[in-house]
Amino acid sequence: MNIRKISVGNFKSLYSASFEPGKINVFVGANGSGKSTILEAIGLLSAAMTDRVDSASLQRKGVRLSIPSLYKSNFKDLKRKKLAVDLSLEWEDDCCSDQFRYDVHLTTPTDTDYWRYHSEAFFQNDERIWGRSNASQQQANSYIGFFLIDDNQELTNGRKIAQHFSSYGIFQPNTMTLRGTIPDPNQTTPIGLNGGRLAEAIKTLIHEEDGELYFGNLYMDDILDMIDWASDISVDAPKKSNINANIPTTRQIIEFTDRYMKENSRFTGYDASEGALYVLFMLALAMHPQGPSIFAVDSFDHALNPRLAKKMIQVFCEQIIQNNKHVFLTTHNPLVLDGLDLTNDDIRLFAVDRDDNGHAQINRILVSQELINEGQSLSRLWINGRLGGVPTLL
Repeated sequence: MNIRKISVGNFKSLYSASFEPGKINVFVGANGSGKSTILEAIGLLSAAMTDRVDSASLQRKGVRLSIPSLYKSNFKDLKRKKLAVDLSLEWEDDCCSDQFRYDVHLTTPTDTDYWRYHSEAFFQNDERIWGRSNASQQQANSYIGFFLIDDNQELTNGRKIAQHFSSYGIFQPNTMTLRGTIPDPNQTTPIGLNGGRLAEAIKTLIHEEDGELYFGNLYMDDILDMIDWASDISVDAPKKSNINANIPTTRQIIEFTDRYMKENSRFTGYDASEGALYVLFMLALAMHPQGPSIFAVDSFDHALNPRLAKKMIQVFCEQIIQNNKHVFLTTHNPLVLDGLDLTNDDIRLFAVDRDDNGHAQINRILVSQELINEGQSLSRLWINGRLGGVPTLL
Protein backbone atom coordinates (compact mmCIF):
# COMPACT_ATOMS: atom_id res chain seq x y z
CA MET A 1 0.00 0.00 0.00
CA ASN A 2 1.27 3.45 -0.96
CA ILE A 3 -0.56 6.57 0.20
CA ARG A 4 -0.19 9.10 -2.61
CA LYS A 5 -2.06 12.18 -1.37
CA ILE A 6 -4.22 13.47 1.49
CA SER A 7 -6.38 16.56 0.98
CA VAL A 8 -8.34 18.49 3.60
CA GLY A 9 -10.82 21.31 3.18
CA ASN A 10 -12.74 23.47 5.66
CA PHE A 11 -11.43 21.68 8.77
CA LYS A 12 -10.22 24.04 11.50
CA SER A 13 -7.14 25.90 10.22
CA LEU A 14 -6.94 23.65 7.13
CA TYR A 15 -9.23 25.52 4.77
CA SER A 16 -7.59 24.07 1.66
CA ALA A 17 -4.46 21.97 2.09
CA SER A 18 -2.94 18.78 0.73
CA PHE A 19 0.30 16.87 0.84
CA GLU A 20 1.89 13.75 -0.61
CA PRO A 21 3.10 11.54 2.26
CA GLY A 22 5.85 8.96 2.47
CA LYS A 23 6.18 6.20 5.07
CA ILE A 24 7.52 8.58 7.73
CA ASN A 25 6.11 12.11 7.70
CA VAL A 26 7.48 14.73 10.07
CA PHE A 27 5.72 18.09 10.49
CA VAL A 28 7.48 21.12 11.91
CA GLY A 29 6.05 24.55 12.49
CA ALA A 30 5.35 27.27 14.99
CA ASN A 31 3.01 26.65 17.92
CA GLY A 32 -0.55 26.94 16.62
CA SER A 33 0.46 26.57 12.98
CA GLY A 34 -1.79 23.54 12.44
CA LYS A 35 0.49 20.53 12.92
CA SER A 36 -1.81 18.70 15.35
CA THR A 37 -4.80 19.64 13.18
CA ILE A 38 -3.26 17.64 10.31
CA LEU A 39 -3.11 14.55 12.53
CA GLU A 40 -6.72 15.14 13.59
CA ALA A 41 -7.89 15.56 10.00
CA ILE A 42 -6.44 12.12 9.21
CA GLY A 43 -8.25 10.80 12.29
CA LEU A 44 -11.51 12.26 10.99
CA LEU A 45 -10.87 10.66 7.59
CA SER A 46 -10.15 7.33 9.29
CA ALA A 47 -13.43 7.46 11.21
CA ALA A 48 -15.43 8.46 8.13
CA MET A 49 -13.91 5.78 5.92
CA THR A 50 -14.23 2.89 8.36
CA ASP A 51 -17.42 3.43 10.35
CA ARG A 52 -19.15 6.63 11.39
CA VAL A 53 -18.15 9.96 12.87
CA ASP A 54 -19.23 10.88 16.38
CA SER A 55 -17.57 11.85 19.65
CA ALA A 56 -16.84 8.24 20.60
CA SER A 57 -15.15 7.37 17.30
CA LEU A 58 -13.08 10.57 17.35
CA GLN A 59 -11.98 10.05 20.95
CA ARG A 60 -10.85 6.51 20.14
CA LYS A 61 -8.56 8.02 17.54
CA GLY A 62 -7.17 10.70 19.85
CA VAL A 63 -8.95 13.61 18.15
CA ARG A 64 -9.72 16.53 20.47
CA LEU A 65 -13.45 17.11 20.77
CA SER A 66 -14.71 20.59 19.94
CA ILE A 67 -18.08 22.25 19.68
CA PRO A 68 -19.46 21.74 16.14
CA SER A 69 -18.82 25.32 15.00
CA LEU A 70 -15.09 25.03 15.76
CA TYR A 71 -14.55 22.04 13.50
CA LYS A 72 -15.18 24.17 10.40
CA SER A 73 -12.89 26.92 9.17
CA ASN A 74 -14.07 30.35 10.22
CA PHE A 75 -11.55 32.79 8.76
CA LYS A 76 -12.27 36.51 8.39
CA ASP A 77 -11.48 36.48 4.66
CA LEU A 78 -14.18 33.94 3.82
CA LYS A 79 -17.12 35.69 2.22
CA ARG A 80 -19.18 32.53 2.11
CA LYS A 81 -18.90 29.73 4.61
CA LYS A 82 -18.69 26.16 3.33
CA LEU A 83 -21.18 23.77 4.88
CA ALA A 84 -19.14 20.58 4.61
CA VAL A 85 -15.73 19.38 5.73
CA ASP A 86 -14.02 17.87 2.69
CA LEU A 87 -11.57 14.98 2.91
CA SER A 88 -9.83 13.01 0.18
CA LEU A 89 -7.39 10.09 0.17
CA GLU A 90 -5.46 8.80 -2.86
CA TRP A 91 -3.50 5.55 -2.80
CA GLU A 92 -2.09 2.58 -4.68
CA ASP A 93 -2.48 -1.04 -3.64
CA ASP A 94 0.44 -3.45 -3.47
CA CYS A 95 -1.46 -6.03 -5.51
CA CYS A 96 -1.80 -3.93 -8.66
CA SER A 97 -0.84 -0.69 -10.36
CA ASP A 98 -4.32 0.78 -10.07
CA GLN A 99 -4.77 4.16 -8.39
CA PHE A 100 -7.67 4.72 -6.02
CA ARG A 101 -9.33 7.72 -4.42
CA TYR A 102 -11.90 8.10 -1.67
CA ASP A 103 -13.73 11.42 -1.21
CA VAL A 104 -16.06 12.24 1.64
CA HIS A 105 -17.96 15.41 2.52
CA LEU A 106 -19.25 15.67 6.09
CA THR A 107 -21.44 18.16 7.90
CA THR A 108 -20.87 18.72 11.60
CA PRO A 109 -23.45 17.66 14.22
CA THR A 110 -26.54 19.76 14.87
CA ASP A 111 -29.31 18.01 16.81
CA THR A 112 -27.39 14.77 17.30
CA ASP A 113 -23.87 13.61 18.18
CA TYR A 114 -23.33 12.16 14.70
CA TRP A 115 -21.72 13.90 11.76
CA ARG A 116 -23.76 13.59 8.58
CA TYR A 117 -22.37 12.18 5.33
CA HIS A 118 -23.22 14.71 2.65
CA SER A 119 -21.59 12.45 0.05
CA GLU A 120 -19.06 9.67 -0.47
CA ALA A 121 -17.34 8.64 -3.68
CA PHE A 122 -14.79 6.05 -4.77
CA PHE A 123 -12.60 6.36 -7.88
CA GLN A 124 -10.39 3.84 -9.65
CA ASN A 125 -7.91 5.22 -12.17
CA ASP A 126 -9.82 8.54 -12.12
CA GLU A 127 -13.11 6.80 -12.99
CA ARG A 128 -15.93 7.18 -10.47
CA ILE A 129 -17.20 3.67 -9.85
CA TRP A 130 -19.22 4.17 -6.67
CA GLY A 131 -20.84 6.94 -4.68
CA ARG A 132 -23.80 8.09 -2.61
CA SER A 133 -25.18 11.46 -1.56
CA ASN A 134 -28.05 12.99 0.36
CA ALA A 135 -30.09 12.80 -2.82
CA SER A 136 -29.72 9.01 -3.01
CA GLN A 137 -32.05 6.35 -1.65
CA GLN A 138 -29.74 5.93 1.33
CA GLN A 139 -30.47 9.42 2.62
CA ALA A 140 -32.11 7.96 5.74
CA ASN A 141 -28.75 6.41 6.65
CA SER A 142 -26.67 9.54 6.15
CA TYR A 143 -25.09 9.16 9.61
CA ILE A 144 -23.32 5.94 8.56
CA GLY A 145 -20.42 5.49 6.17
CA PHE A 146 -21.22 3.07 3.33
CA PHE A 147 -17.74 2.61 1.87
CA LEU A 148 -17.11 -0.54 3.91
CA ILE A 149 -20.60 -2.00 4.07
CA ASP A 150 -21.86 -1.54 0.52
CA ASP A 151 -21.96 -4.94 -1.25
CA ASN A 152 -20.73 -3.46 -4.56
CA GLN A 153 -18.07 -5.93 -5.78
CA GLU A 154 -16.12 -3.16 -7.51
CA LEU A 155 -15.15 -1.85 -4.07
CA THR A 156 -13.48 -5.07 -2.91
CA ASN A 157 -9.88 -4.37 -3.93
CA GLY A 158 -9.86 -0.66 -3.31
CA ARG A 159 -11.23 -0.67 0.20
CA LYS A 160 -8.51 -2.94 1.59
CA ILE A 161 -6.90 0.28 2.75
CA ALA A 162 -9.74 0.82 5.21
CA GLN A 163 -8.48 -2.18 7.18
CA HIS A 164 -5.25 -0.26 7.78
CA PHE A 165 -6.93 3.07 8.47
CA SER A 166 -9.43 1.57 10.91
CA SER A 167 -6.77 1.32 13.65
CA TYR A 168 -5.38 4.84 13.14
CA GLY A 169 -4.82 6.75 16.34
CA ILE A 170 -2.97 9.85 17.52
CA PHE A 171 -0.63 8.60 20.23
CA GLN A 172 0.37 11.01 22.99
CA PRO A 173 2.30 9.20 25.71
CA ASN A 174 1.69 10.60 29.17
CA THR A 175 4.29 10.18 31.92
CA MET A 176 1.88 9.16 34.69
CA THR A 177 0.09 6.75 32.37
CA LEU A 178 3.40 5.22 31.30
CA ARG A 179 4.33 4.81 34.95
CA GLY A 180 1.06 2.92 35.46
CA THR A 181 -0.36 5.21 38.13
CA ILE A 182 -3.34 6.58 36.18
CA PRO A 183 -5.56 4.66 33.73
CA ASP A 184 -5.33 5.15 29.98
CA PRO A 185 -8.68 6.50 28.72
CA ASN A 186 -8.03 4.88 25.34
CA GLN A 187 -6.93 1.28 25.90
CA THR A 188 -6.30 0.52 22.25
CA THR A 189 -4.34 -2.59 21.27
CA PRO A 190 -1.49 -3.10 21.88
CA ILE A 191 -0.27 -0.13 23.91
CA GLY A 192 -3.03 2.45 24.56
CA LEU A 193 -3.01 5.96 23.09
CA ASN A 194 -1.32 7.32 26.23
CA GLY A 195 0.82 4.26 27.02
CA GLY A 196 -1.36 2.51 29.61
CA ARG A 197 -0.53 -0.95 28.22
CA LEU A 198 3.17 -0.38 27.74
CA ALA A 199 4.25 -3.23 30.04
CA GLU A 200 2.03 -5.73 28.19
CA ALA A 201 3.37 -4.61 24.82
CA ILE A 202 6.99 -4.86 25.96
CA LYS A 203 6.45 -8.32 27.43
CA THR A 204 5.38 -9.53 23.99
CA LEU A 205 8.49 -8.05 22.36
CA ILE A 206 11.14 -9.32 24.81
CA HIS A 207 12.28 -12.83 23.91
CA GLU A 208 15.38 -15.02 23.86
CA GLU A 209 16.90 -16.60 20.75
CA ASP A 210 20.05 -18.74 20.68
CA GLY A 211 21.08 -17.43 24.07
CA GLU A 212 20.65 -13.78 23.01
CA LEU A 213 18.04 -11.45 24.48
CA TYR A 214 16.00 -9.52 21.92
CA PHE A 215 13.56 -6.61 21.95
CA GLY A 216 11.50 -7.28 18.84
CA ASN A 217 14.05 -7.71 16.05
CA LEU A 218 16.75 -5.71 17.84
CA TYR A 219 19.31 -6.97 20.30
CA MET A 220 18.42 -5.90 23.82
CA ASP A 221 21.91 -4.38 24.06
CA ASP A 222 20.96 -1.95 21.26
CA ILE A 223 17.98 -0.79 23.32
CA LEU A 224 20.11 -0.46 26.44
CA ASP A 225 22.55 1.73 24.50
CA MET A 226 19.77 4.32 24.24
CA ILE A 227 18.89 3.92 27.92
CA ASP A 228 22.52 4.15 28.93
CA TRP A 229 22.05 3.78 32.69
CA ALA A 230 20.10 0.51 32.41
CA SER A 231 21.67 -2.95 32.29
CA ASP A 232 18.43 -4.95 32.10
CA ILE A 233 14.72 -4.51 31.33
CA SER A 234 11.99 -7.01 32.14
CA VAL A 235 8.25 -7.20 32.84
CA ASP A 236 6.70 -8.80 35.90
CA ALA A 237 3.79 -8.54 38.32
CA PRO A 238 4.11 -5.77 40.94
CA LYS A 239 5.67 -6.80 44.24
CA LYS A 240 5.85 -5.16 47.66
CA SER A 241 9.62 -5.29 47.38
CA ASN A 242 9.80 -2.87 44.44
CA ILE A 243 6.73 -0.64 44.55
CA ASN A 244 5.06 1.17 47.42
CA ALA A 245 1.74 -0.40 48.41
CA ASN A 246 0.10 3.05 48.32
CA ILE A 247 0.88 3.50 44.62
CA PRO A 248 -1.85 2.38 42.20
CA THR A 249 -0.43 0.21 39.46
CA THR A 250 -1.26 -2.06 36.53
CA ARG A 251 -1.17 -5.87 36.65
CA GLN A 252 2.12 -5.92 34.75
CA ILE A 253 4.97 -3.49 35.42
CA ILE A 254 8.32 -2.74 33.80
CA GLU A 255 11.41 -3.44 35.89
CA PHE A 256 14.88 -1.97 35.39
CA THR A 257 18.32 -2.75 36.69
CA ASP A 258 20.63 0.25 36.95
CA ARG A 259 24.17 -0.62 35.84
CA TYR A 260 25.57 1.57 38.63
CA MET A 261 23.59 -0.11 41.41
CA LYS A 262 23.73 -3.52 43.03
CA GLU A 263 22.13 -6.36 41.06
CA ASN A 264 19.31 -6.85 43.55
CA SER A 265 18.37 -3.15 43.49
CA ARG A 266 15.72 -3.43 40.80
CA PHE A 267 13.05 -0.77 40.43
CA THR A 268 9.95 -0.18 38.34
CA GLY A 269 8.86 2.30 35.73
CA TYR A 270 7.35 4.35 38.53
CA ASP A 271 10.85 5.26 39.75
CA ALA A 272 12.61 5.20 36.38
CA SER A 273 13.56 8.10 34.13
CA GLU A 274 10.57 9.17 32.03
CA GLY A 275 12.83 9.30 28.97
CA ALA A 276 13.39 5.55 29.21
CA LEU A 277 9.63 4.96 29.18
CA TYR A 278 9.17 7.17 26.13
CA VAL A 279 11.90 5.30 24.25
CA LEU A 280 10.23 1.97 25.01
CA PHE A 281 6.83 3.37 24.04
CA MET A 282 8.02 4.58 20.62
CA LEU A 283 9.87 1.37 19.84
CA ALA A 284 6.94 -0.81 20.90
CA LEU A 285 4.61 1.24 18.73
CA ALA A 286 6.84 0.82 15.69
CA MET A 287 7.68 -2.85 16.25
CA HIS A 288 4.71 -4.59 17.83
CA PRO A 289 3.05 -7.05 15.42
CA GLN A 290 -0.41 -5.97 16.60
CA GLY A 291 0.41 -2.28 16.37
CA PRO A 292 -1.43 -0.04 13.90
CA SER A 293 -0.04 0.12 10.39
CA ILE A 294 -1.06 3.78 10.05
CA PHE A 295 -0.78 6.05 13.07
CA ALA A 296 0.40 9.42 14.38
CA VAL A 297 2.48 10.66 17.30
CA ASP A 298 1.98 14.21 18.51
CA SER A 299 5.18 15.75 19.98
CA PHE A 300 7.48 12.86 19.14
CA ASP A 301 10.38 14.39 21.06
CA HIS A 302 8.53 14.82 24.36
CA ALA A 303 10.74 14.01 27.39
CA LEU A 304 13.72 13.11 25.21
CA ASN A 305 17.17 14.66 25.49
CA PRO A 306 18.01 16.28 22.10
CA ARG A 307 20.74 13.73 21.26
CA LEU A 308 18.52 10.86 22.34
CA ALA A 309 15.72 12.27 20.16
CA LYS A 310 18.09 12.22 17.17
CA LYS A 311 19.08 8.59 17.79
CA MET A 312 15.49 7.62 18.55
CA ILE A 313 14.13 8.97 15.24
CA GLN A 314 16.83 7.06 13.32
CA VAL A 315 15.93 3.73 14.91
CA PHE A 316 12.21 4.52 14.73
CA CYS A 317 12.39 5.25 10.97
CA GLU A 318 14.26 2.01 10.33
CA GLN A 319 11.57 0.03 12.13
CA ILE A 320 8.66 1.80 10.42
CA ILE A 321 10.10 1.07 6.97
CA GLN A 322 11.04 -2.50 7.88
CA ASN A 323 7.52 -3.17 9.18
CA ASN A 324 5.86 -1.41 6.23
CA LYS A 325 3.97 1.12 8.32
CA HIS A 326 2.97 4.76 7.80
CA VAL A 327 3.42 7.33 10.53
CA PHE A 328 2.73 11.05 10.93
CA LEU A 329 4.80 12.91 13.53
CA THR A 330 5.05 16.42 14.92
CA THR A 331 8.16 17.76 16.62
CA HIS A 332 9.67 20.96 18.02
CA ASN A 333 13.14 19.50 18.55
CA PRO A 334 15.65 20.59 15.86
CA LEU A 335 17.86 17.54 16.42
CA VAL A 336 15.02 15.25 15.36
CA LEU A 337 15.58 16.67 11.88
CA ASP A 338 19.25 15.71 11.99
CA GLY A 339 18.19 12.08 12.47
CA LEU A 340 16.17 12.07 9.24
CA ASP A 341 17.66 10.63 6.07
CA LEU A 342 15.91 12.85 3.54
CA THR A 343 17.72 11.14 0.66
CA ASN A 344 15.29 8.26 1.32
CA ASP A 345 12.00 9.20 -0.35
CA ASP A 346 10.09 7.17 2.25
CA ILE A 347 11.09 9.82 4.81
CA ARG A 348 9.54 13.23 4.23
CA LEU A 349 9.72 16.51 6.10
CA PHE A 350 6.99 19.14 5.93
CA ALA A 351 6.81 22.73 7.14
CA VAL A 352 3.42 23.96 8.33
CA ASP A 353 2.92 27.72 8.09
CA ARG A 354 -0.01 30.13 8.16
CA ASP A 355 -0.50 32.35 5.11
CA ASP A 356 -1.56 36.03 5.27
CA ASN A 357 -5.17 34.99 5.94
CA GLY A 358 -4.26 32.45 8.63
CA HIS A 359 -4.87 29.39 6.46
CA ALA A 360 -2.49 26.55 7.32
CA GLN A 361 -0.31 25.48 4.39
CA ILE A 362 1.70 22.25 4.18
CA ASN A 363 4.92 22.42 2.17
CA ARG A 364 7.35 19.55 1.70
CA ILE A 365 10.94 20.49 2.52
CA LEU A 366 13.30 19.32 -0.21
CA VAL A 367 16.91 20.04 0.68
CA SER A 368 18.57 21.46 -2.43
CA GLN A 369 22.19 20.93 -3.37
CA GLU A 370 22.71 24.63 -2.72
CA LEU A 371 21.65 24.18 0.92
CA ILE A 372 23.73 21.01 1.26
CA ASN A 373 26.79 22.91 -0.01
CA GLU A 374 26.42 25.38 2.82
CA GLY A 375 27.54 22.62 5.17
CA GLN A 376 24.86 23.33 7.78
CA SER A 377 22.83 20.66 9.53
CA LEU A 378 19.07 20.47 9.01
CA SER A 379 18.55 21.61 12.59
CA ARG A 380 20.64 24.74 11.99
CA LEU A 381 18.89 25.49 8.70
CA TRP A 382 15.51 25.18 10.41
CA ILE A 383 16.46 27.39 13.35
CA ASN A 384 17.80 30.00 10.92
CA GLY A 385 14.47 30.06 9.08
CA ARG A 386 15.83 28.54 5.86
CA LEU A 387 13.28 25.69 5.74
CA GLY A 388 10.07 27.40 6.86
CA GLY A 389 7.98 26.28 9.80
CA VAL A 390 9.33 28.79 12.31
CA PRO A 391 7.48 31.62 14.09
CA THR A 392 8.06 35.25 13.20
CA LEU A 393 9.23 36.76 16.47
CA LEU A 394 10.32 40.33 17.08
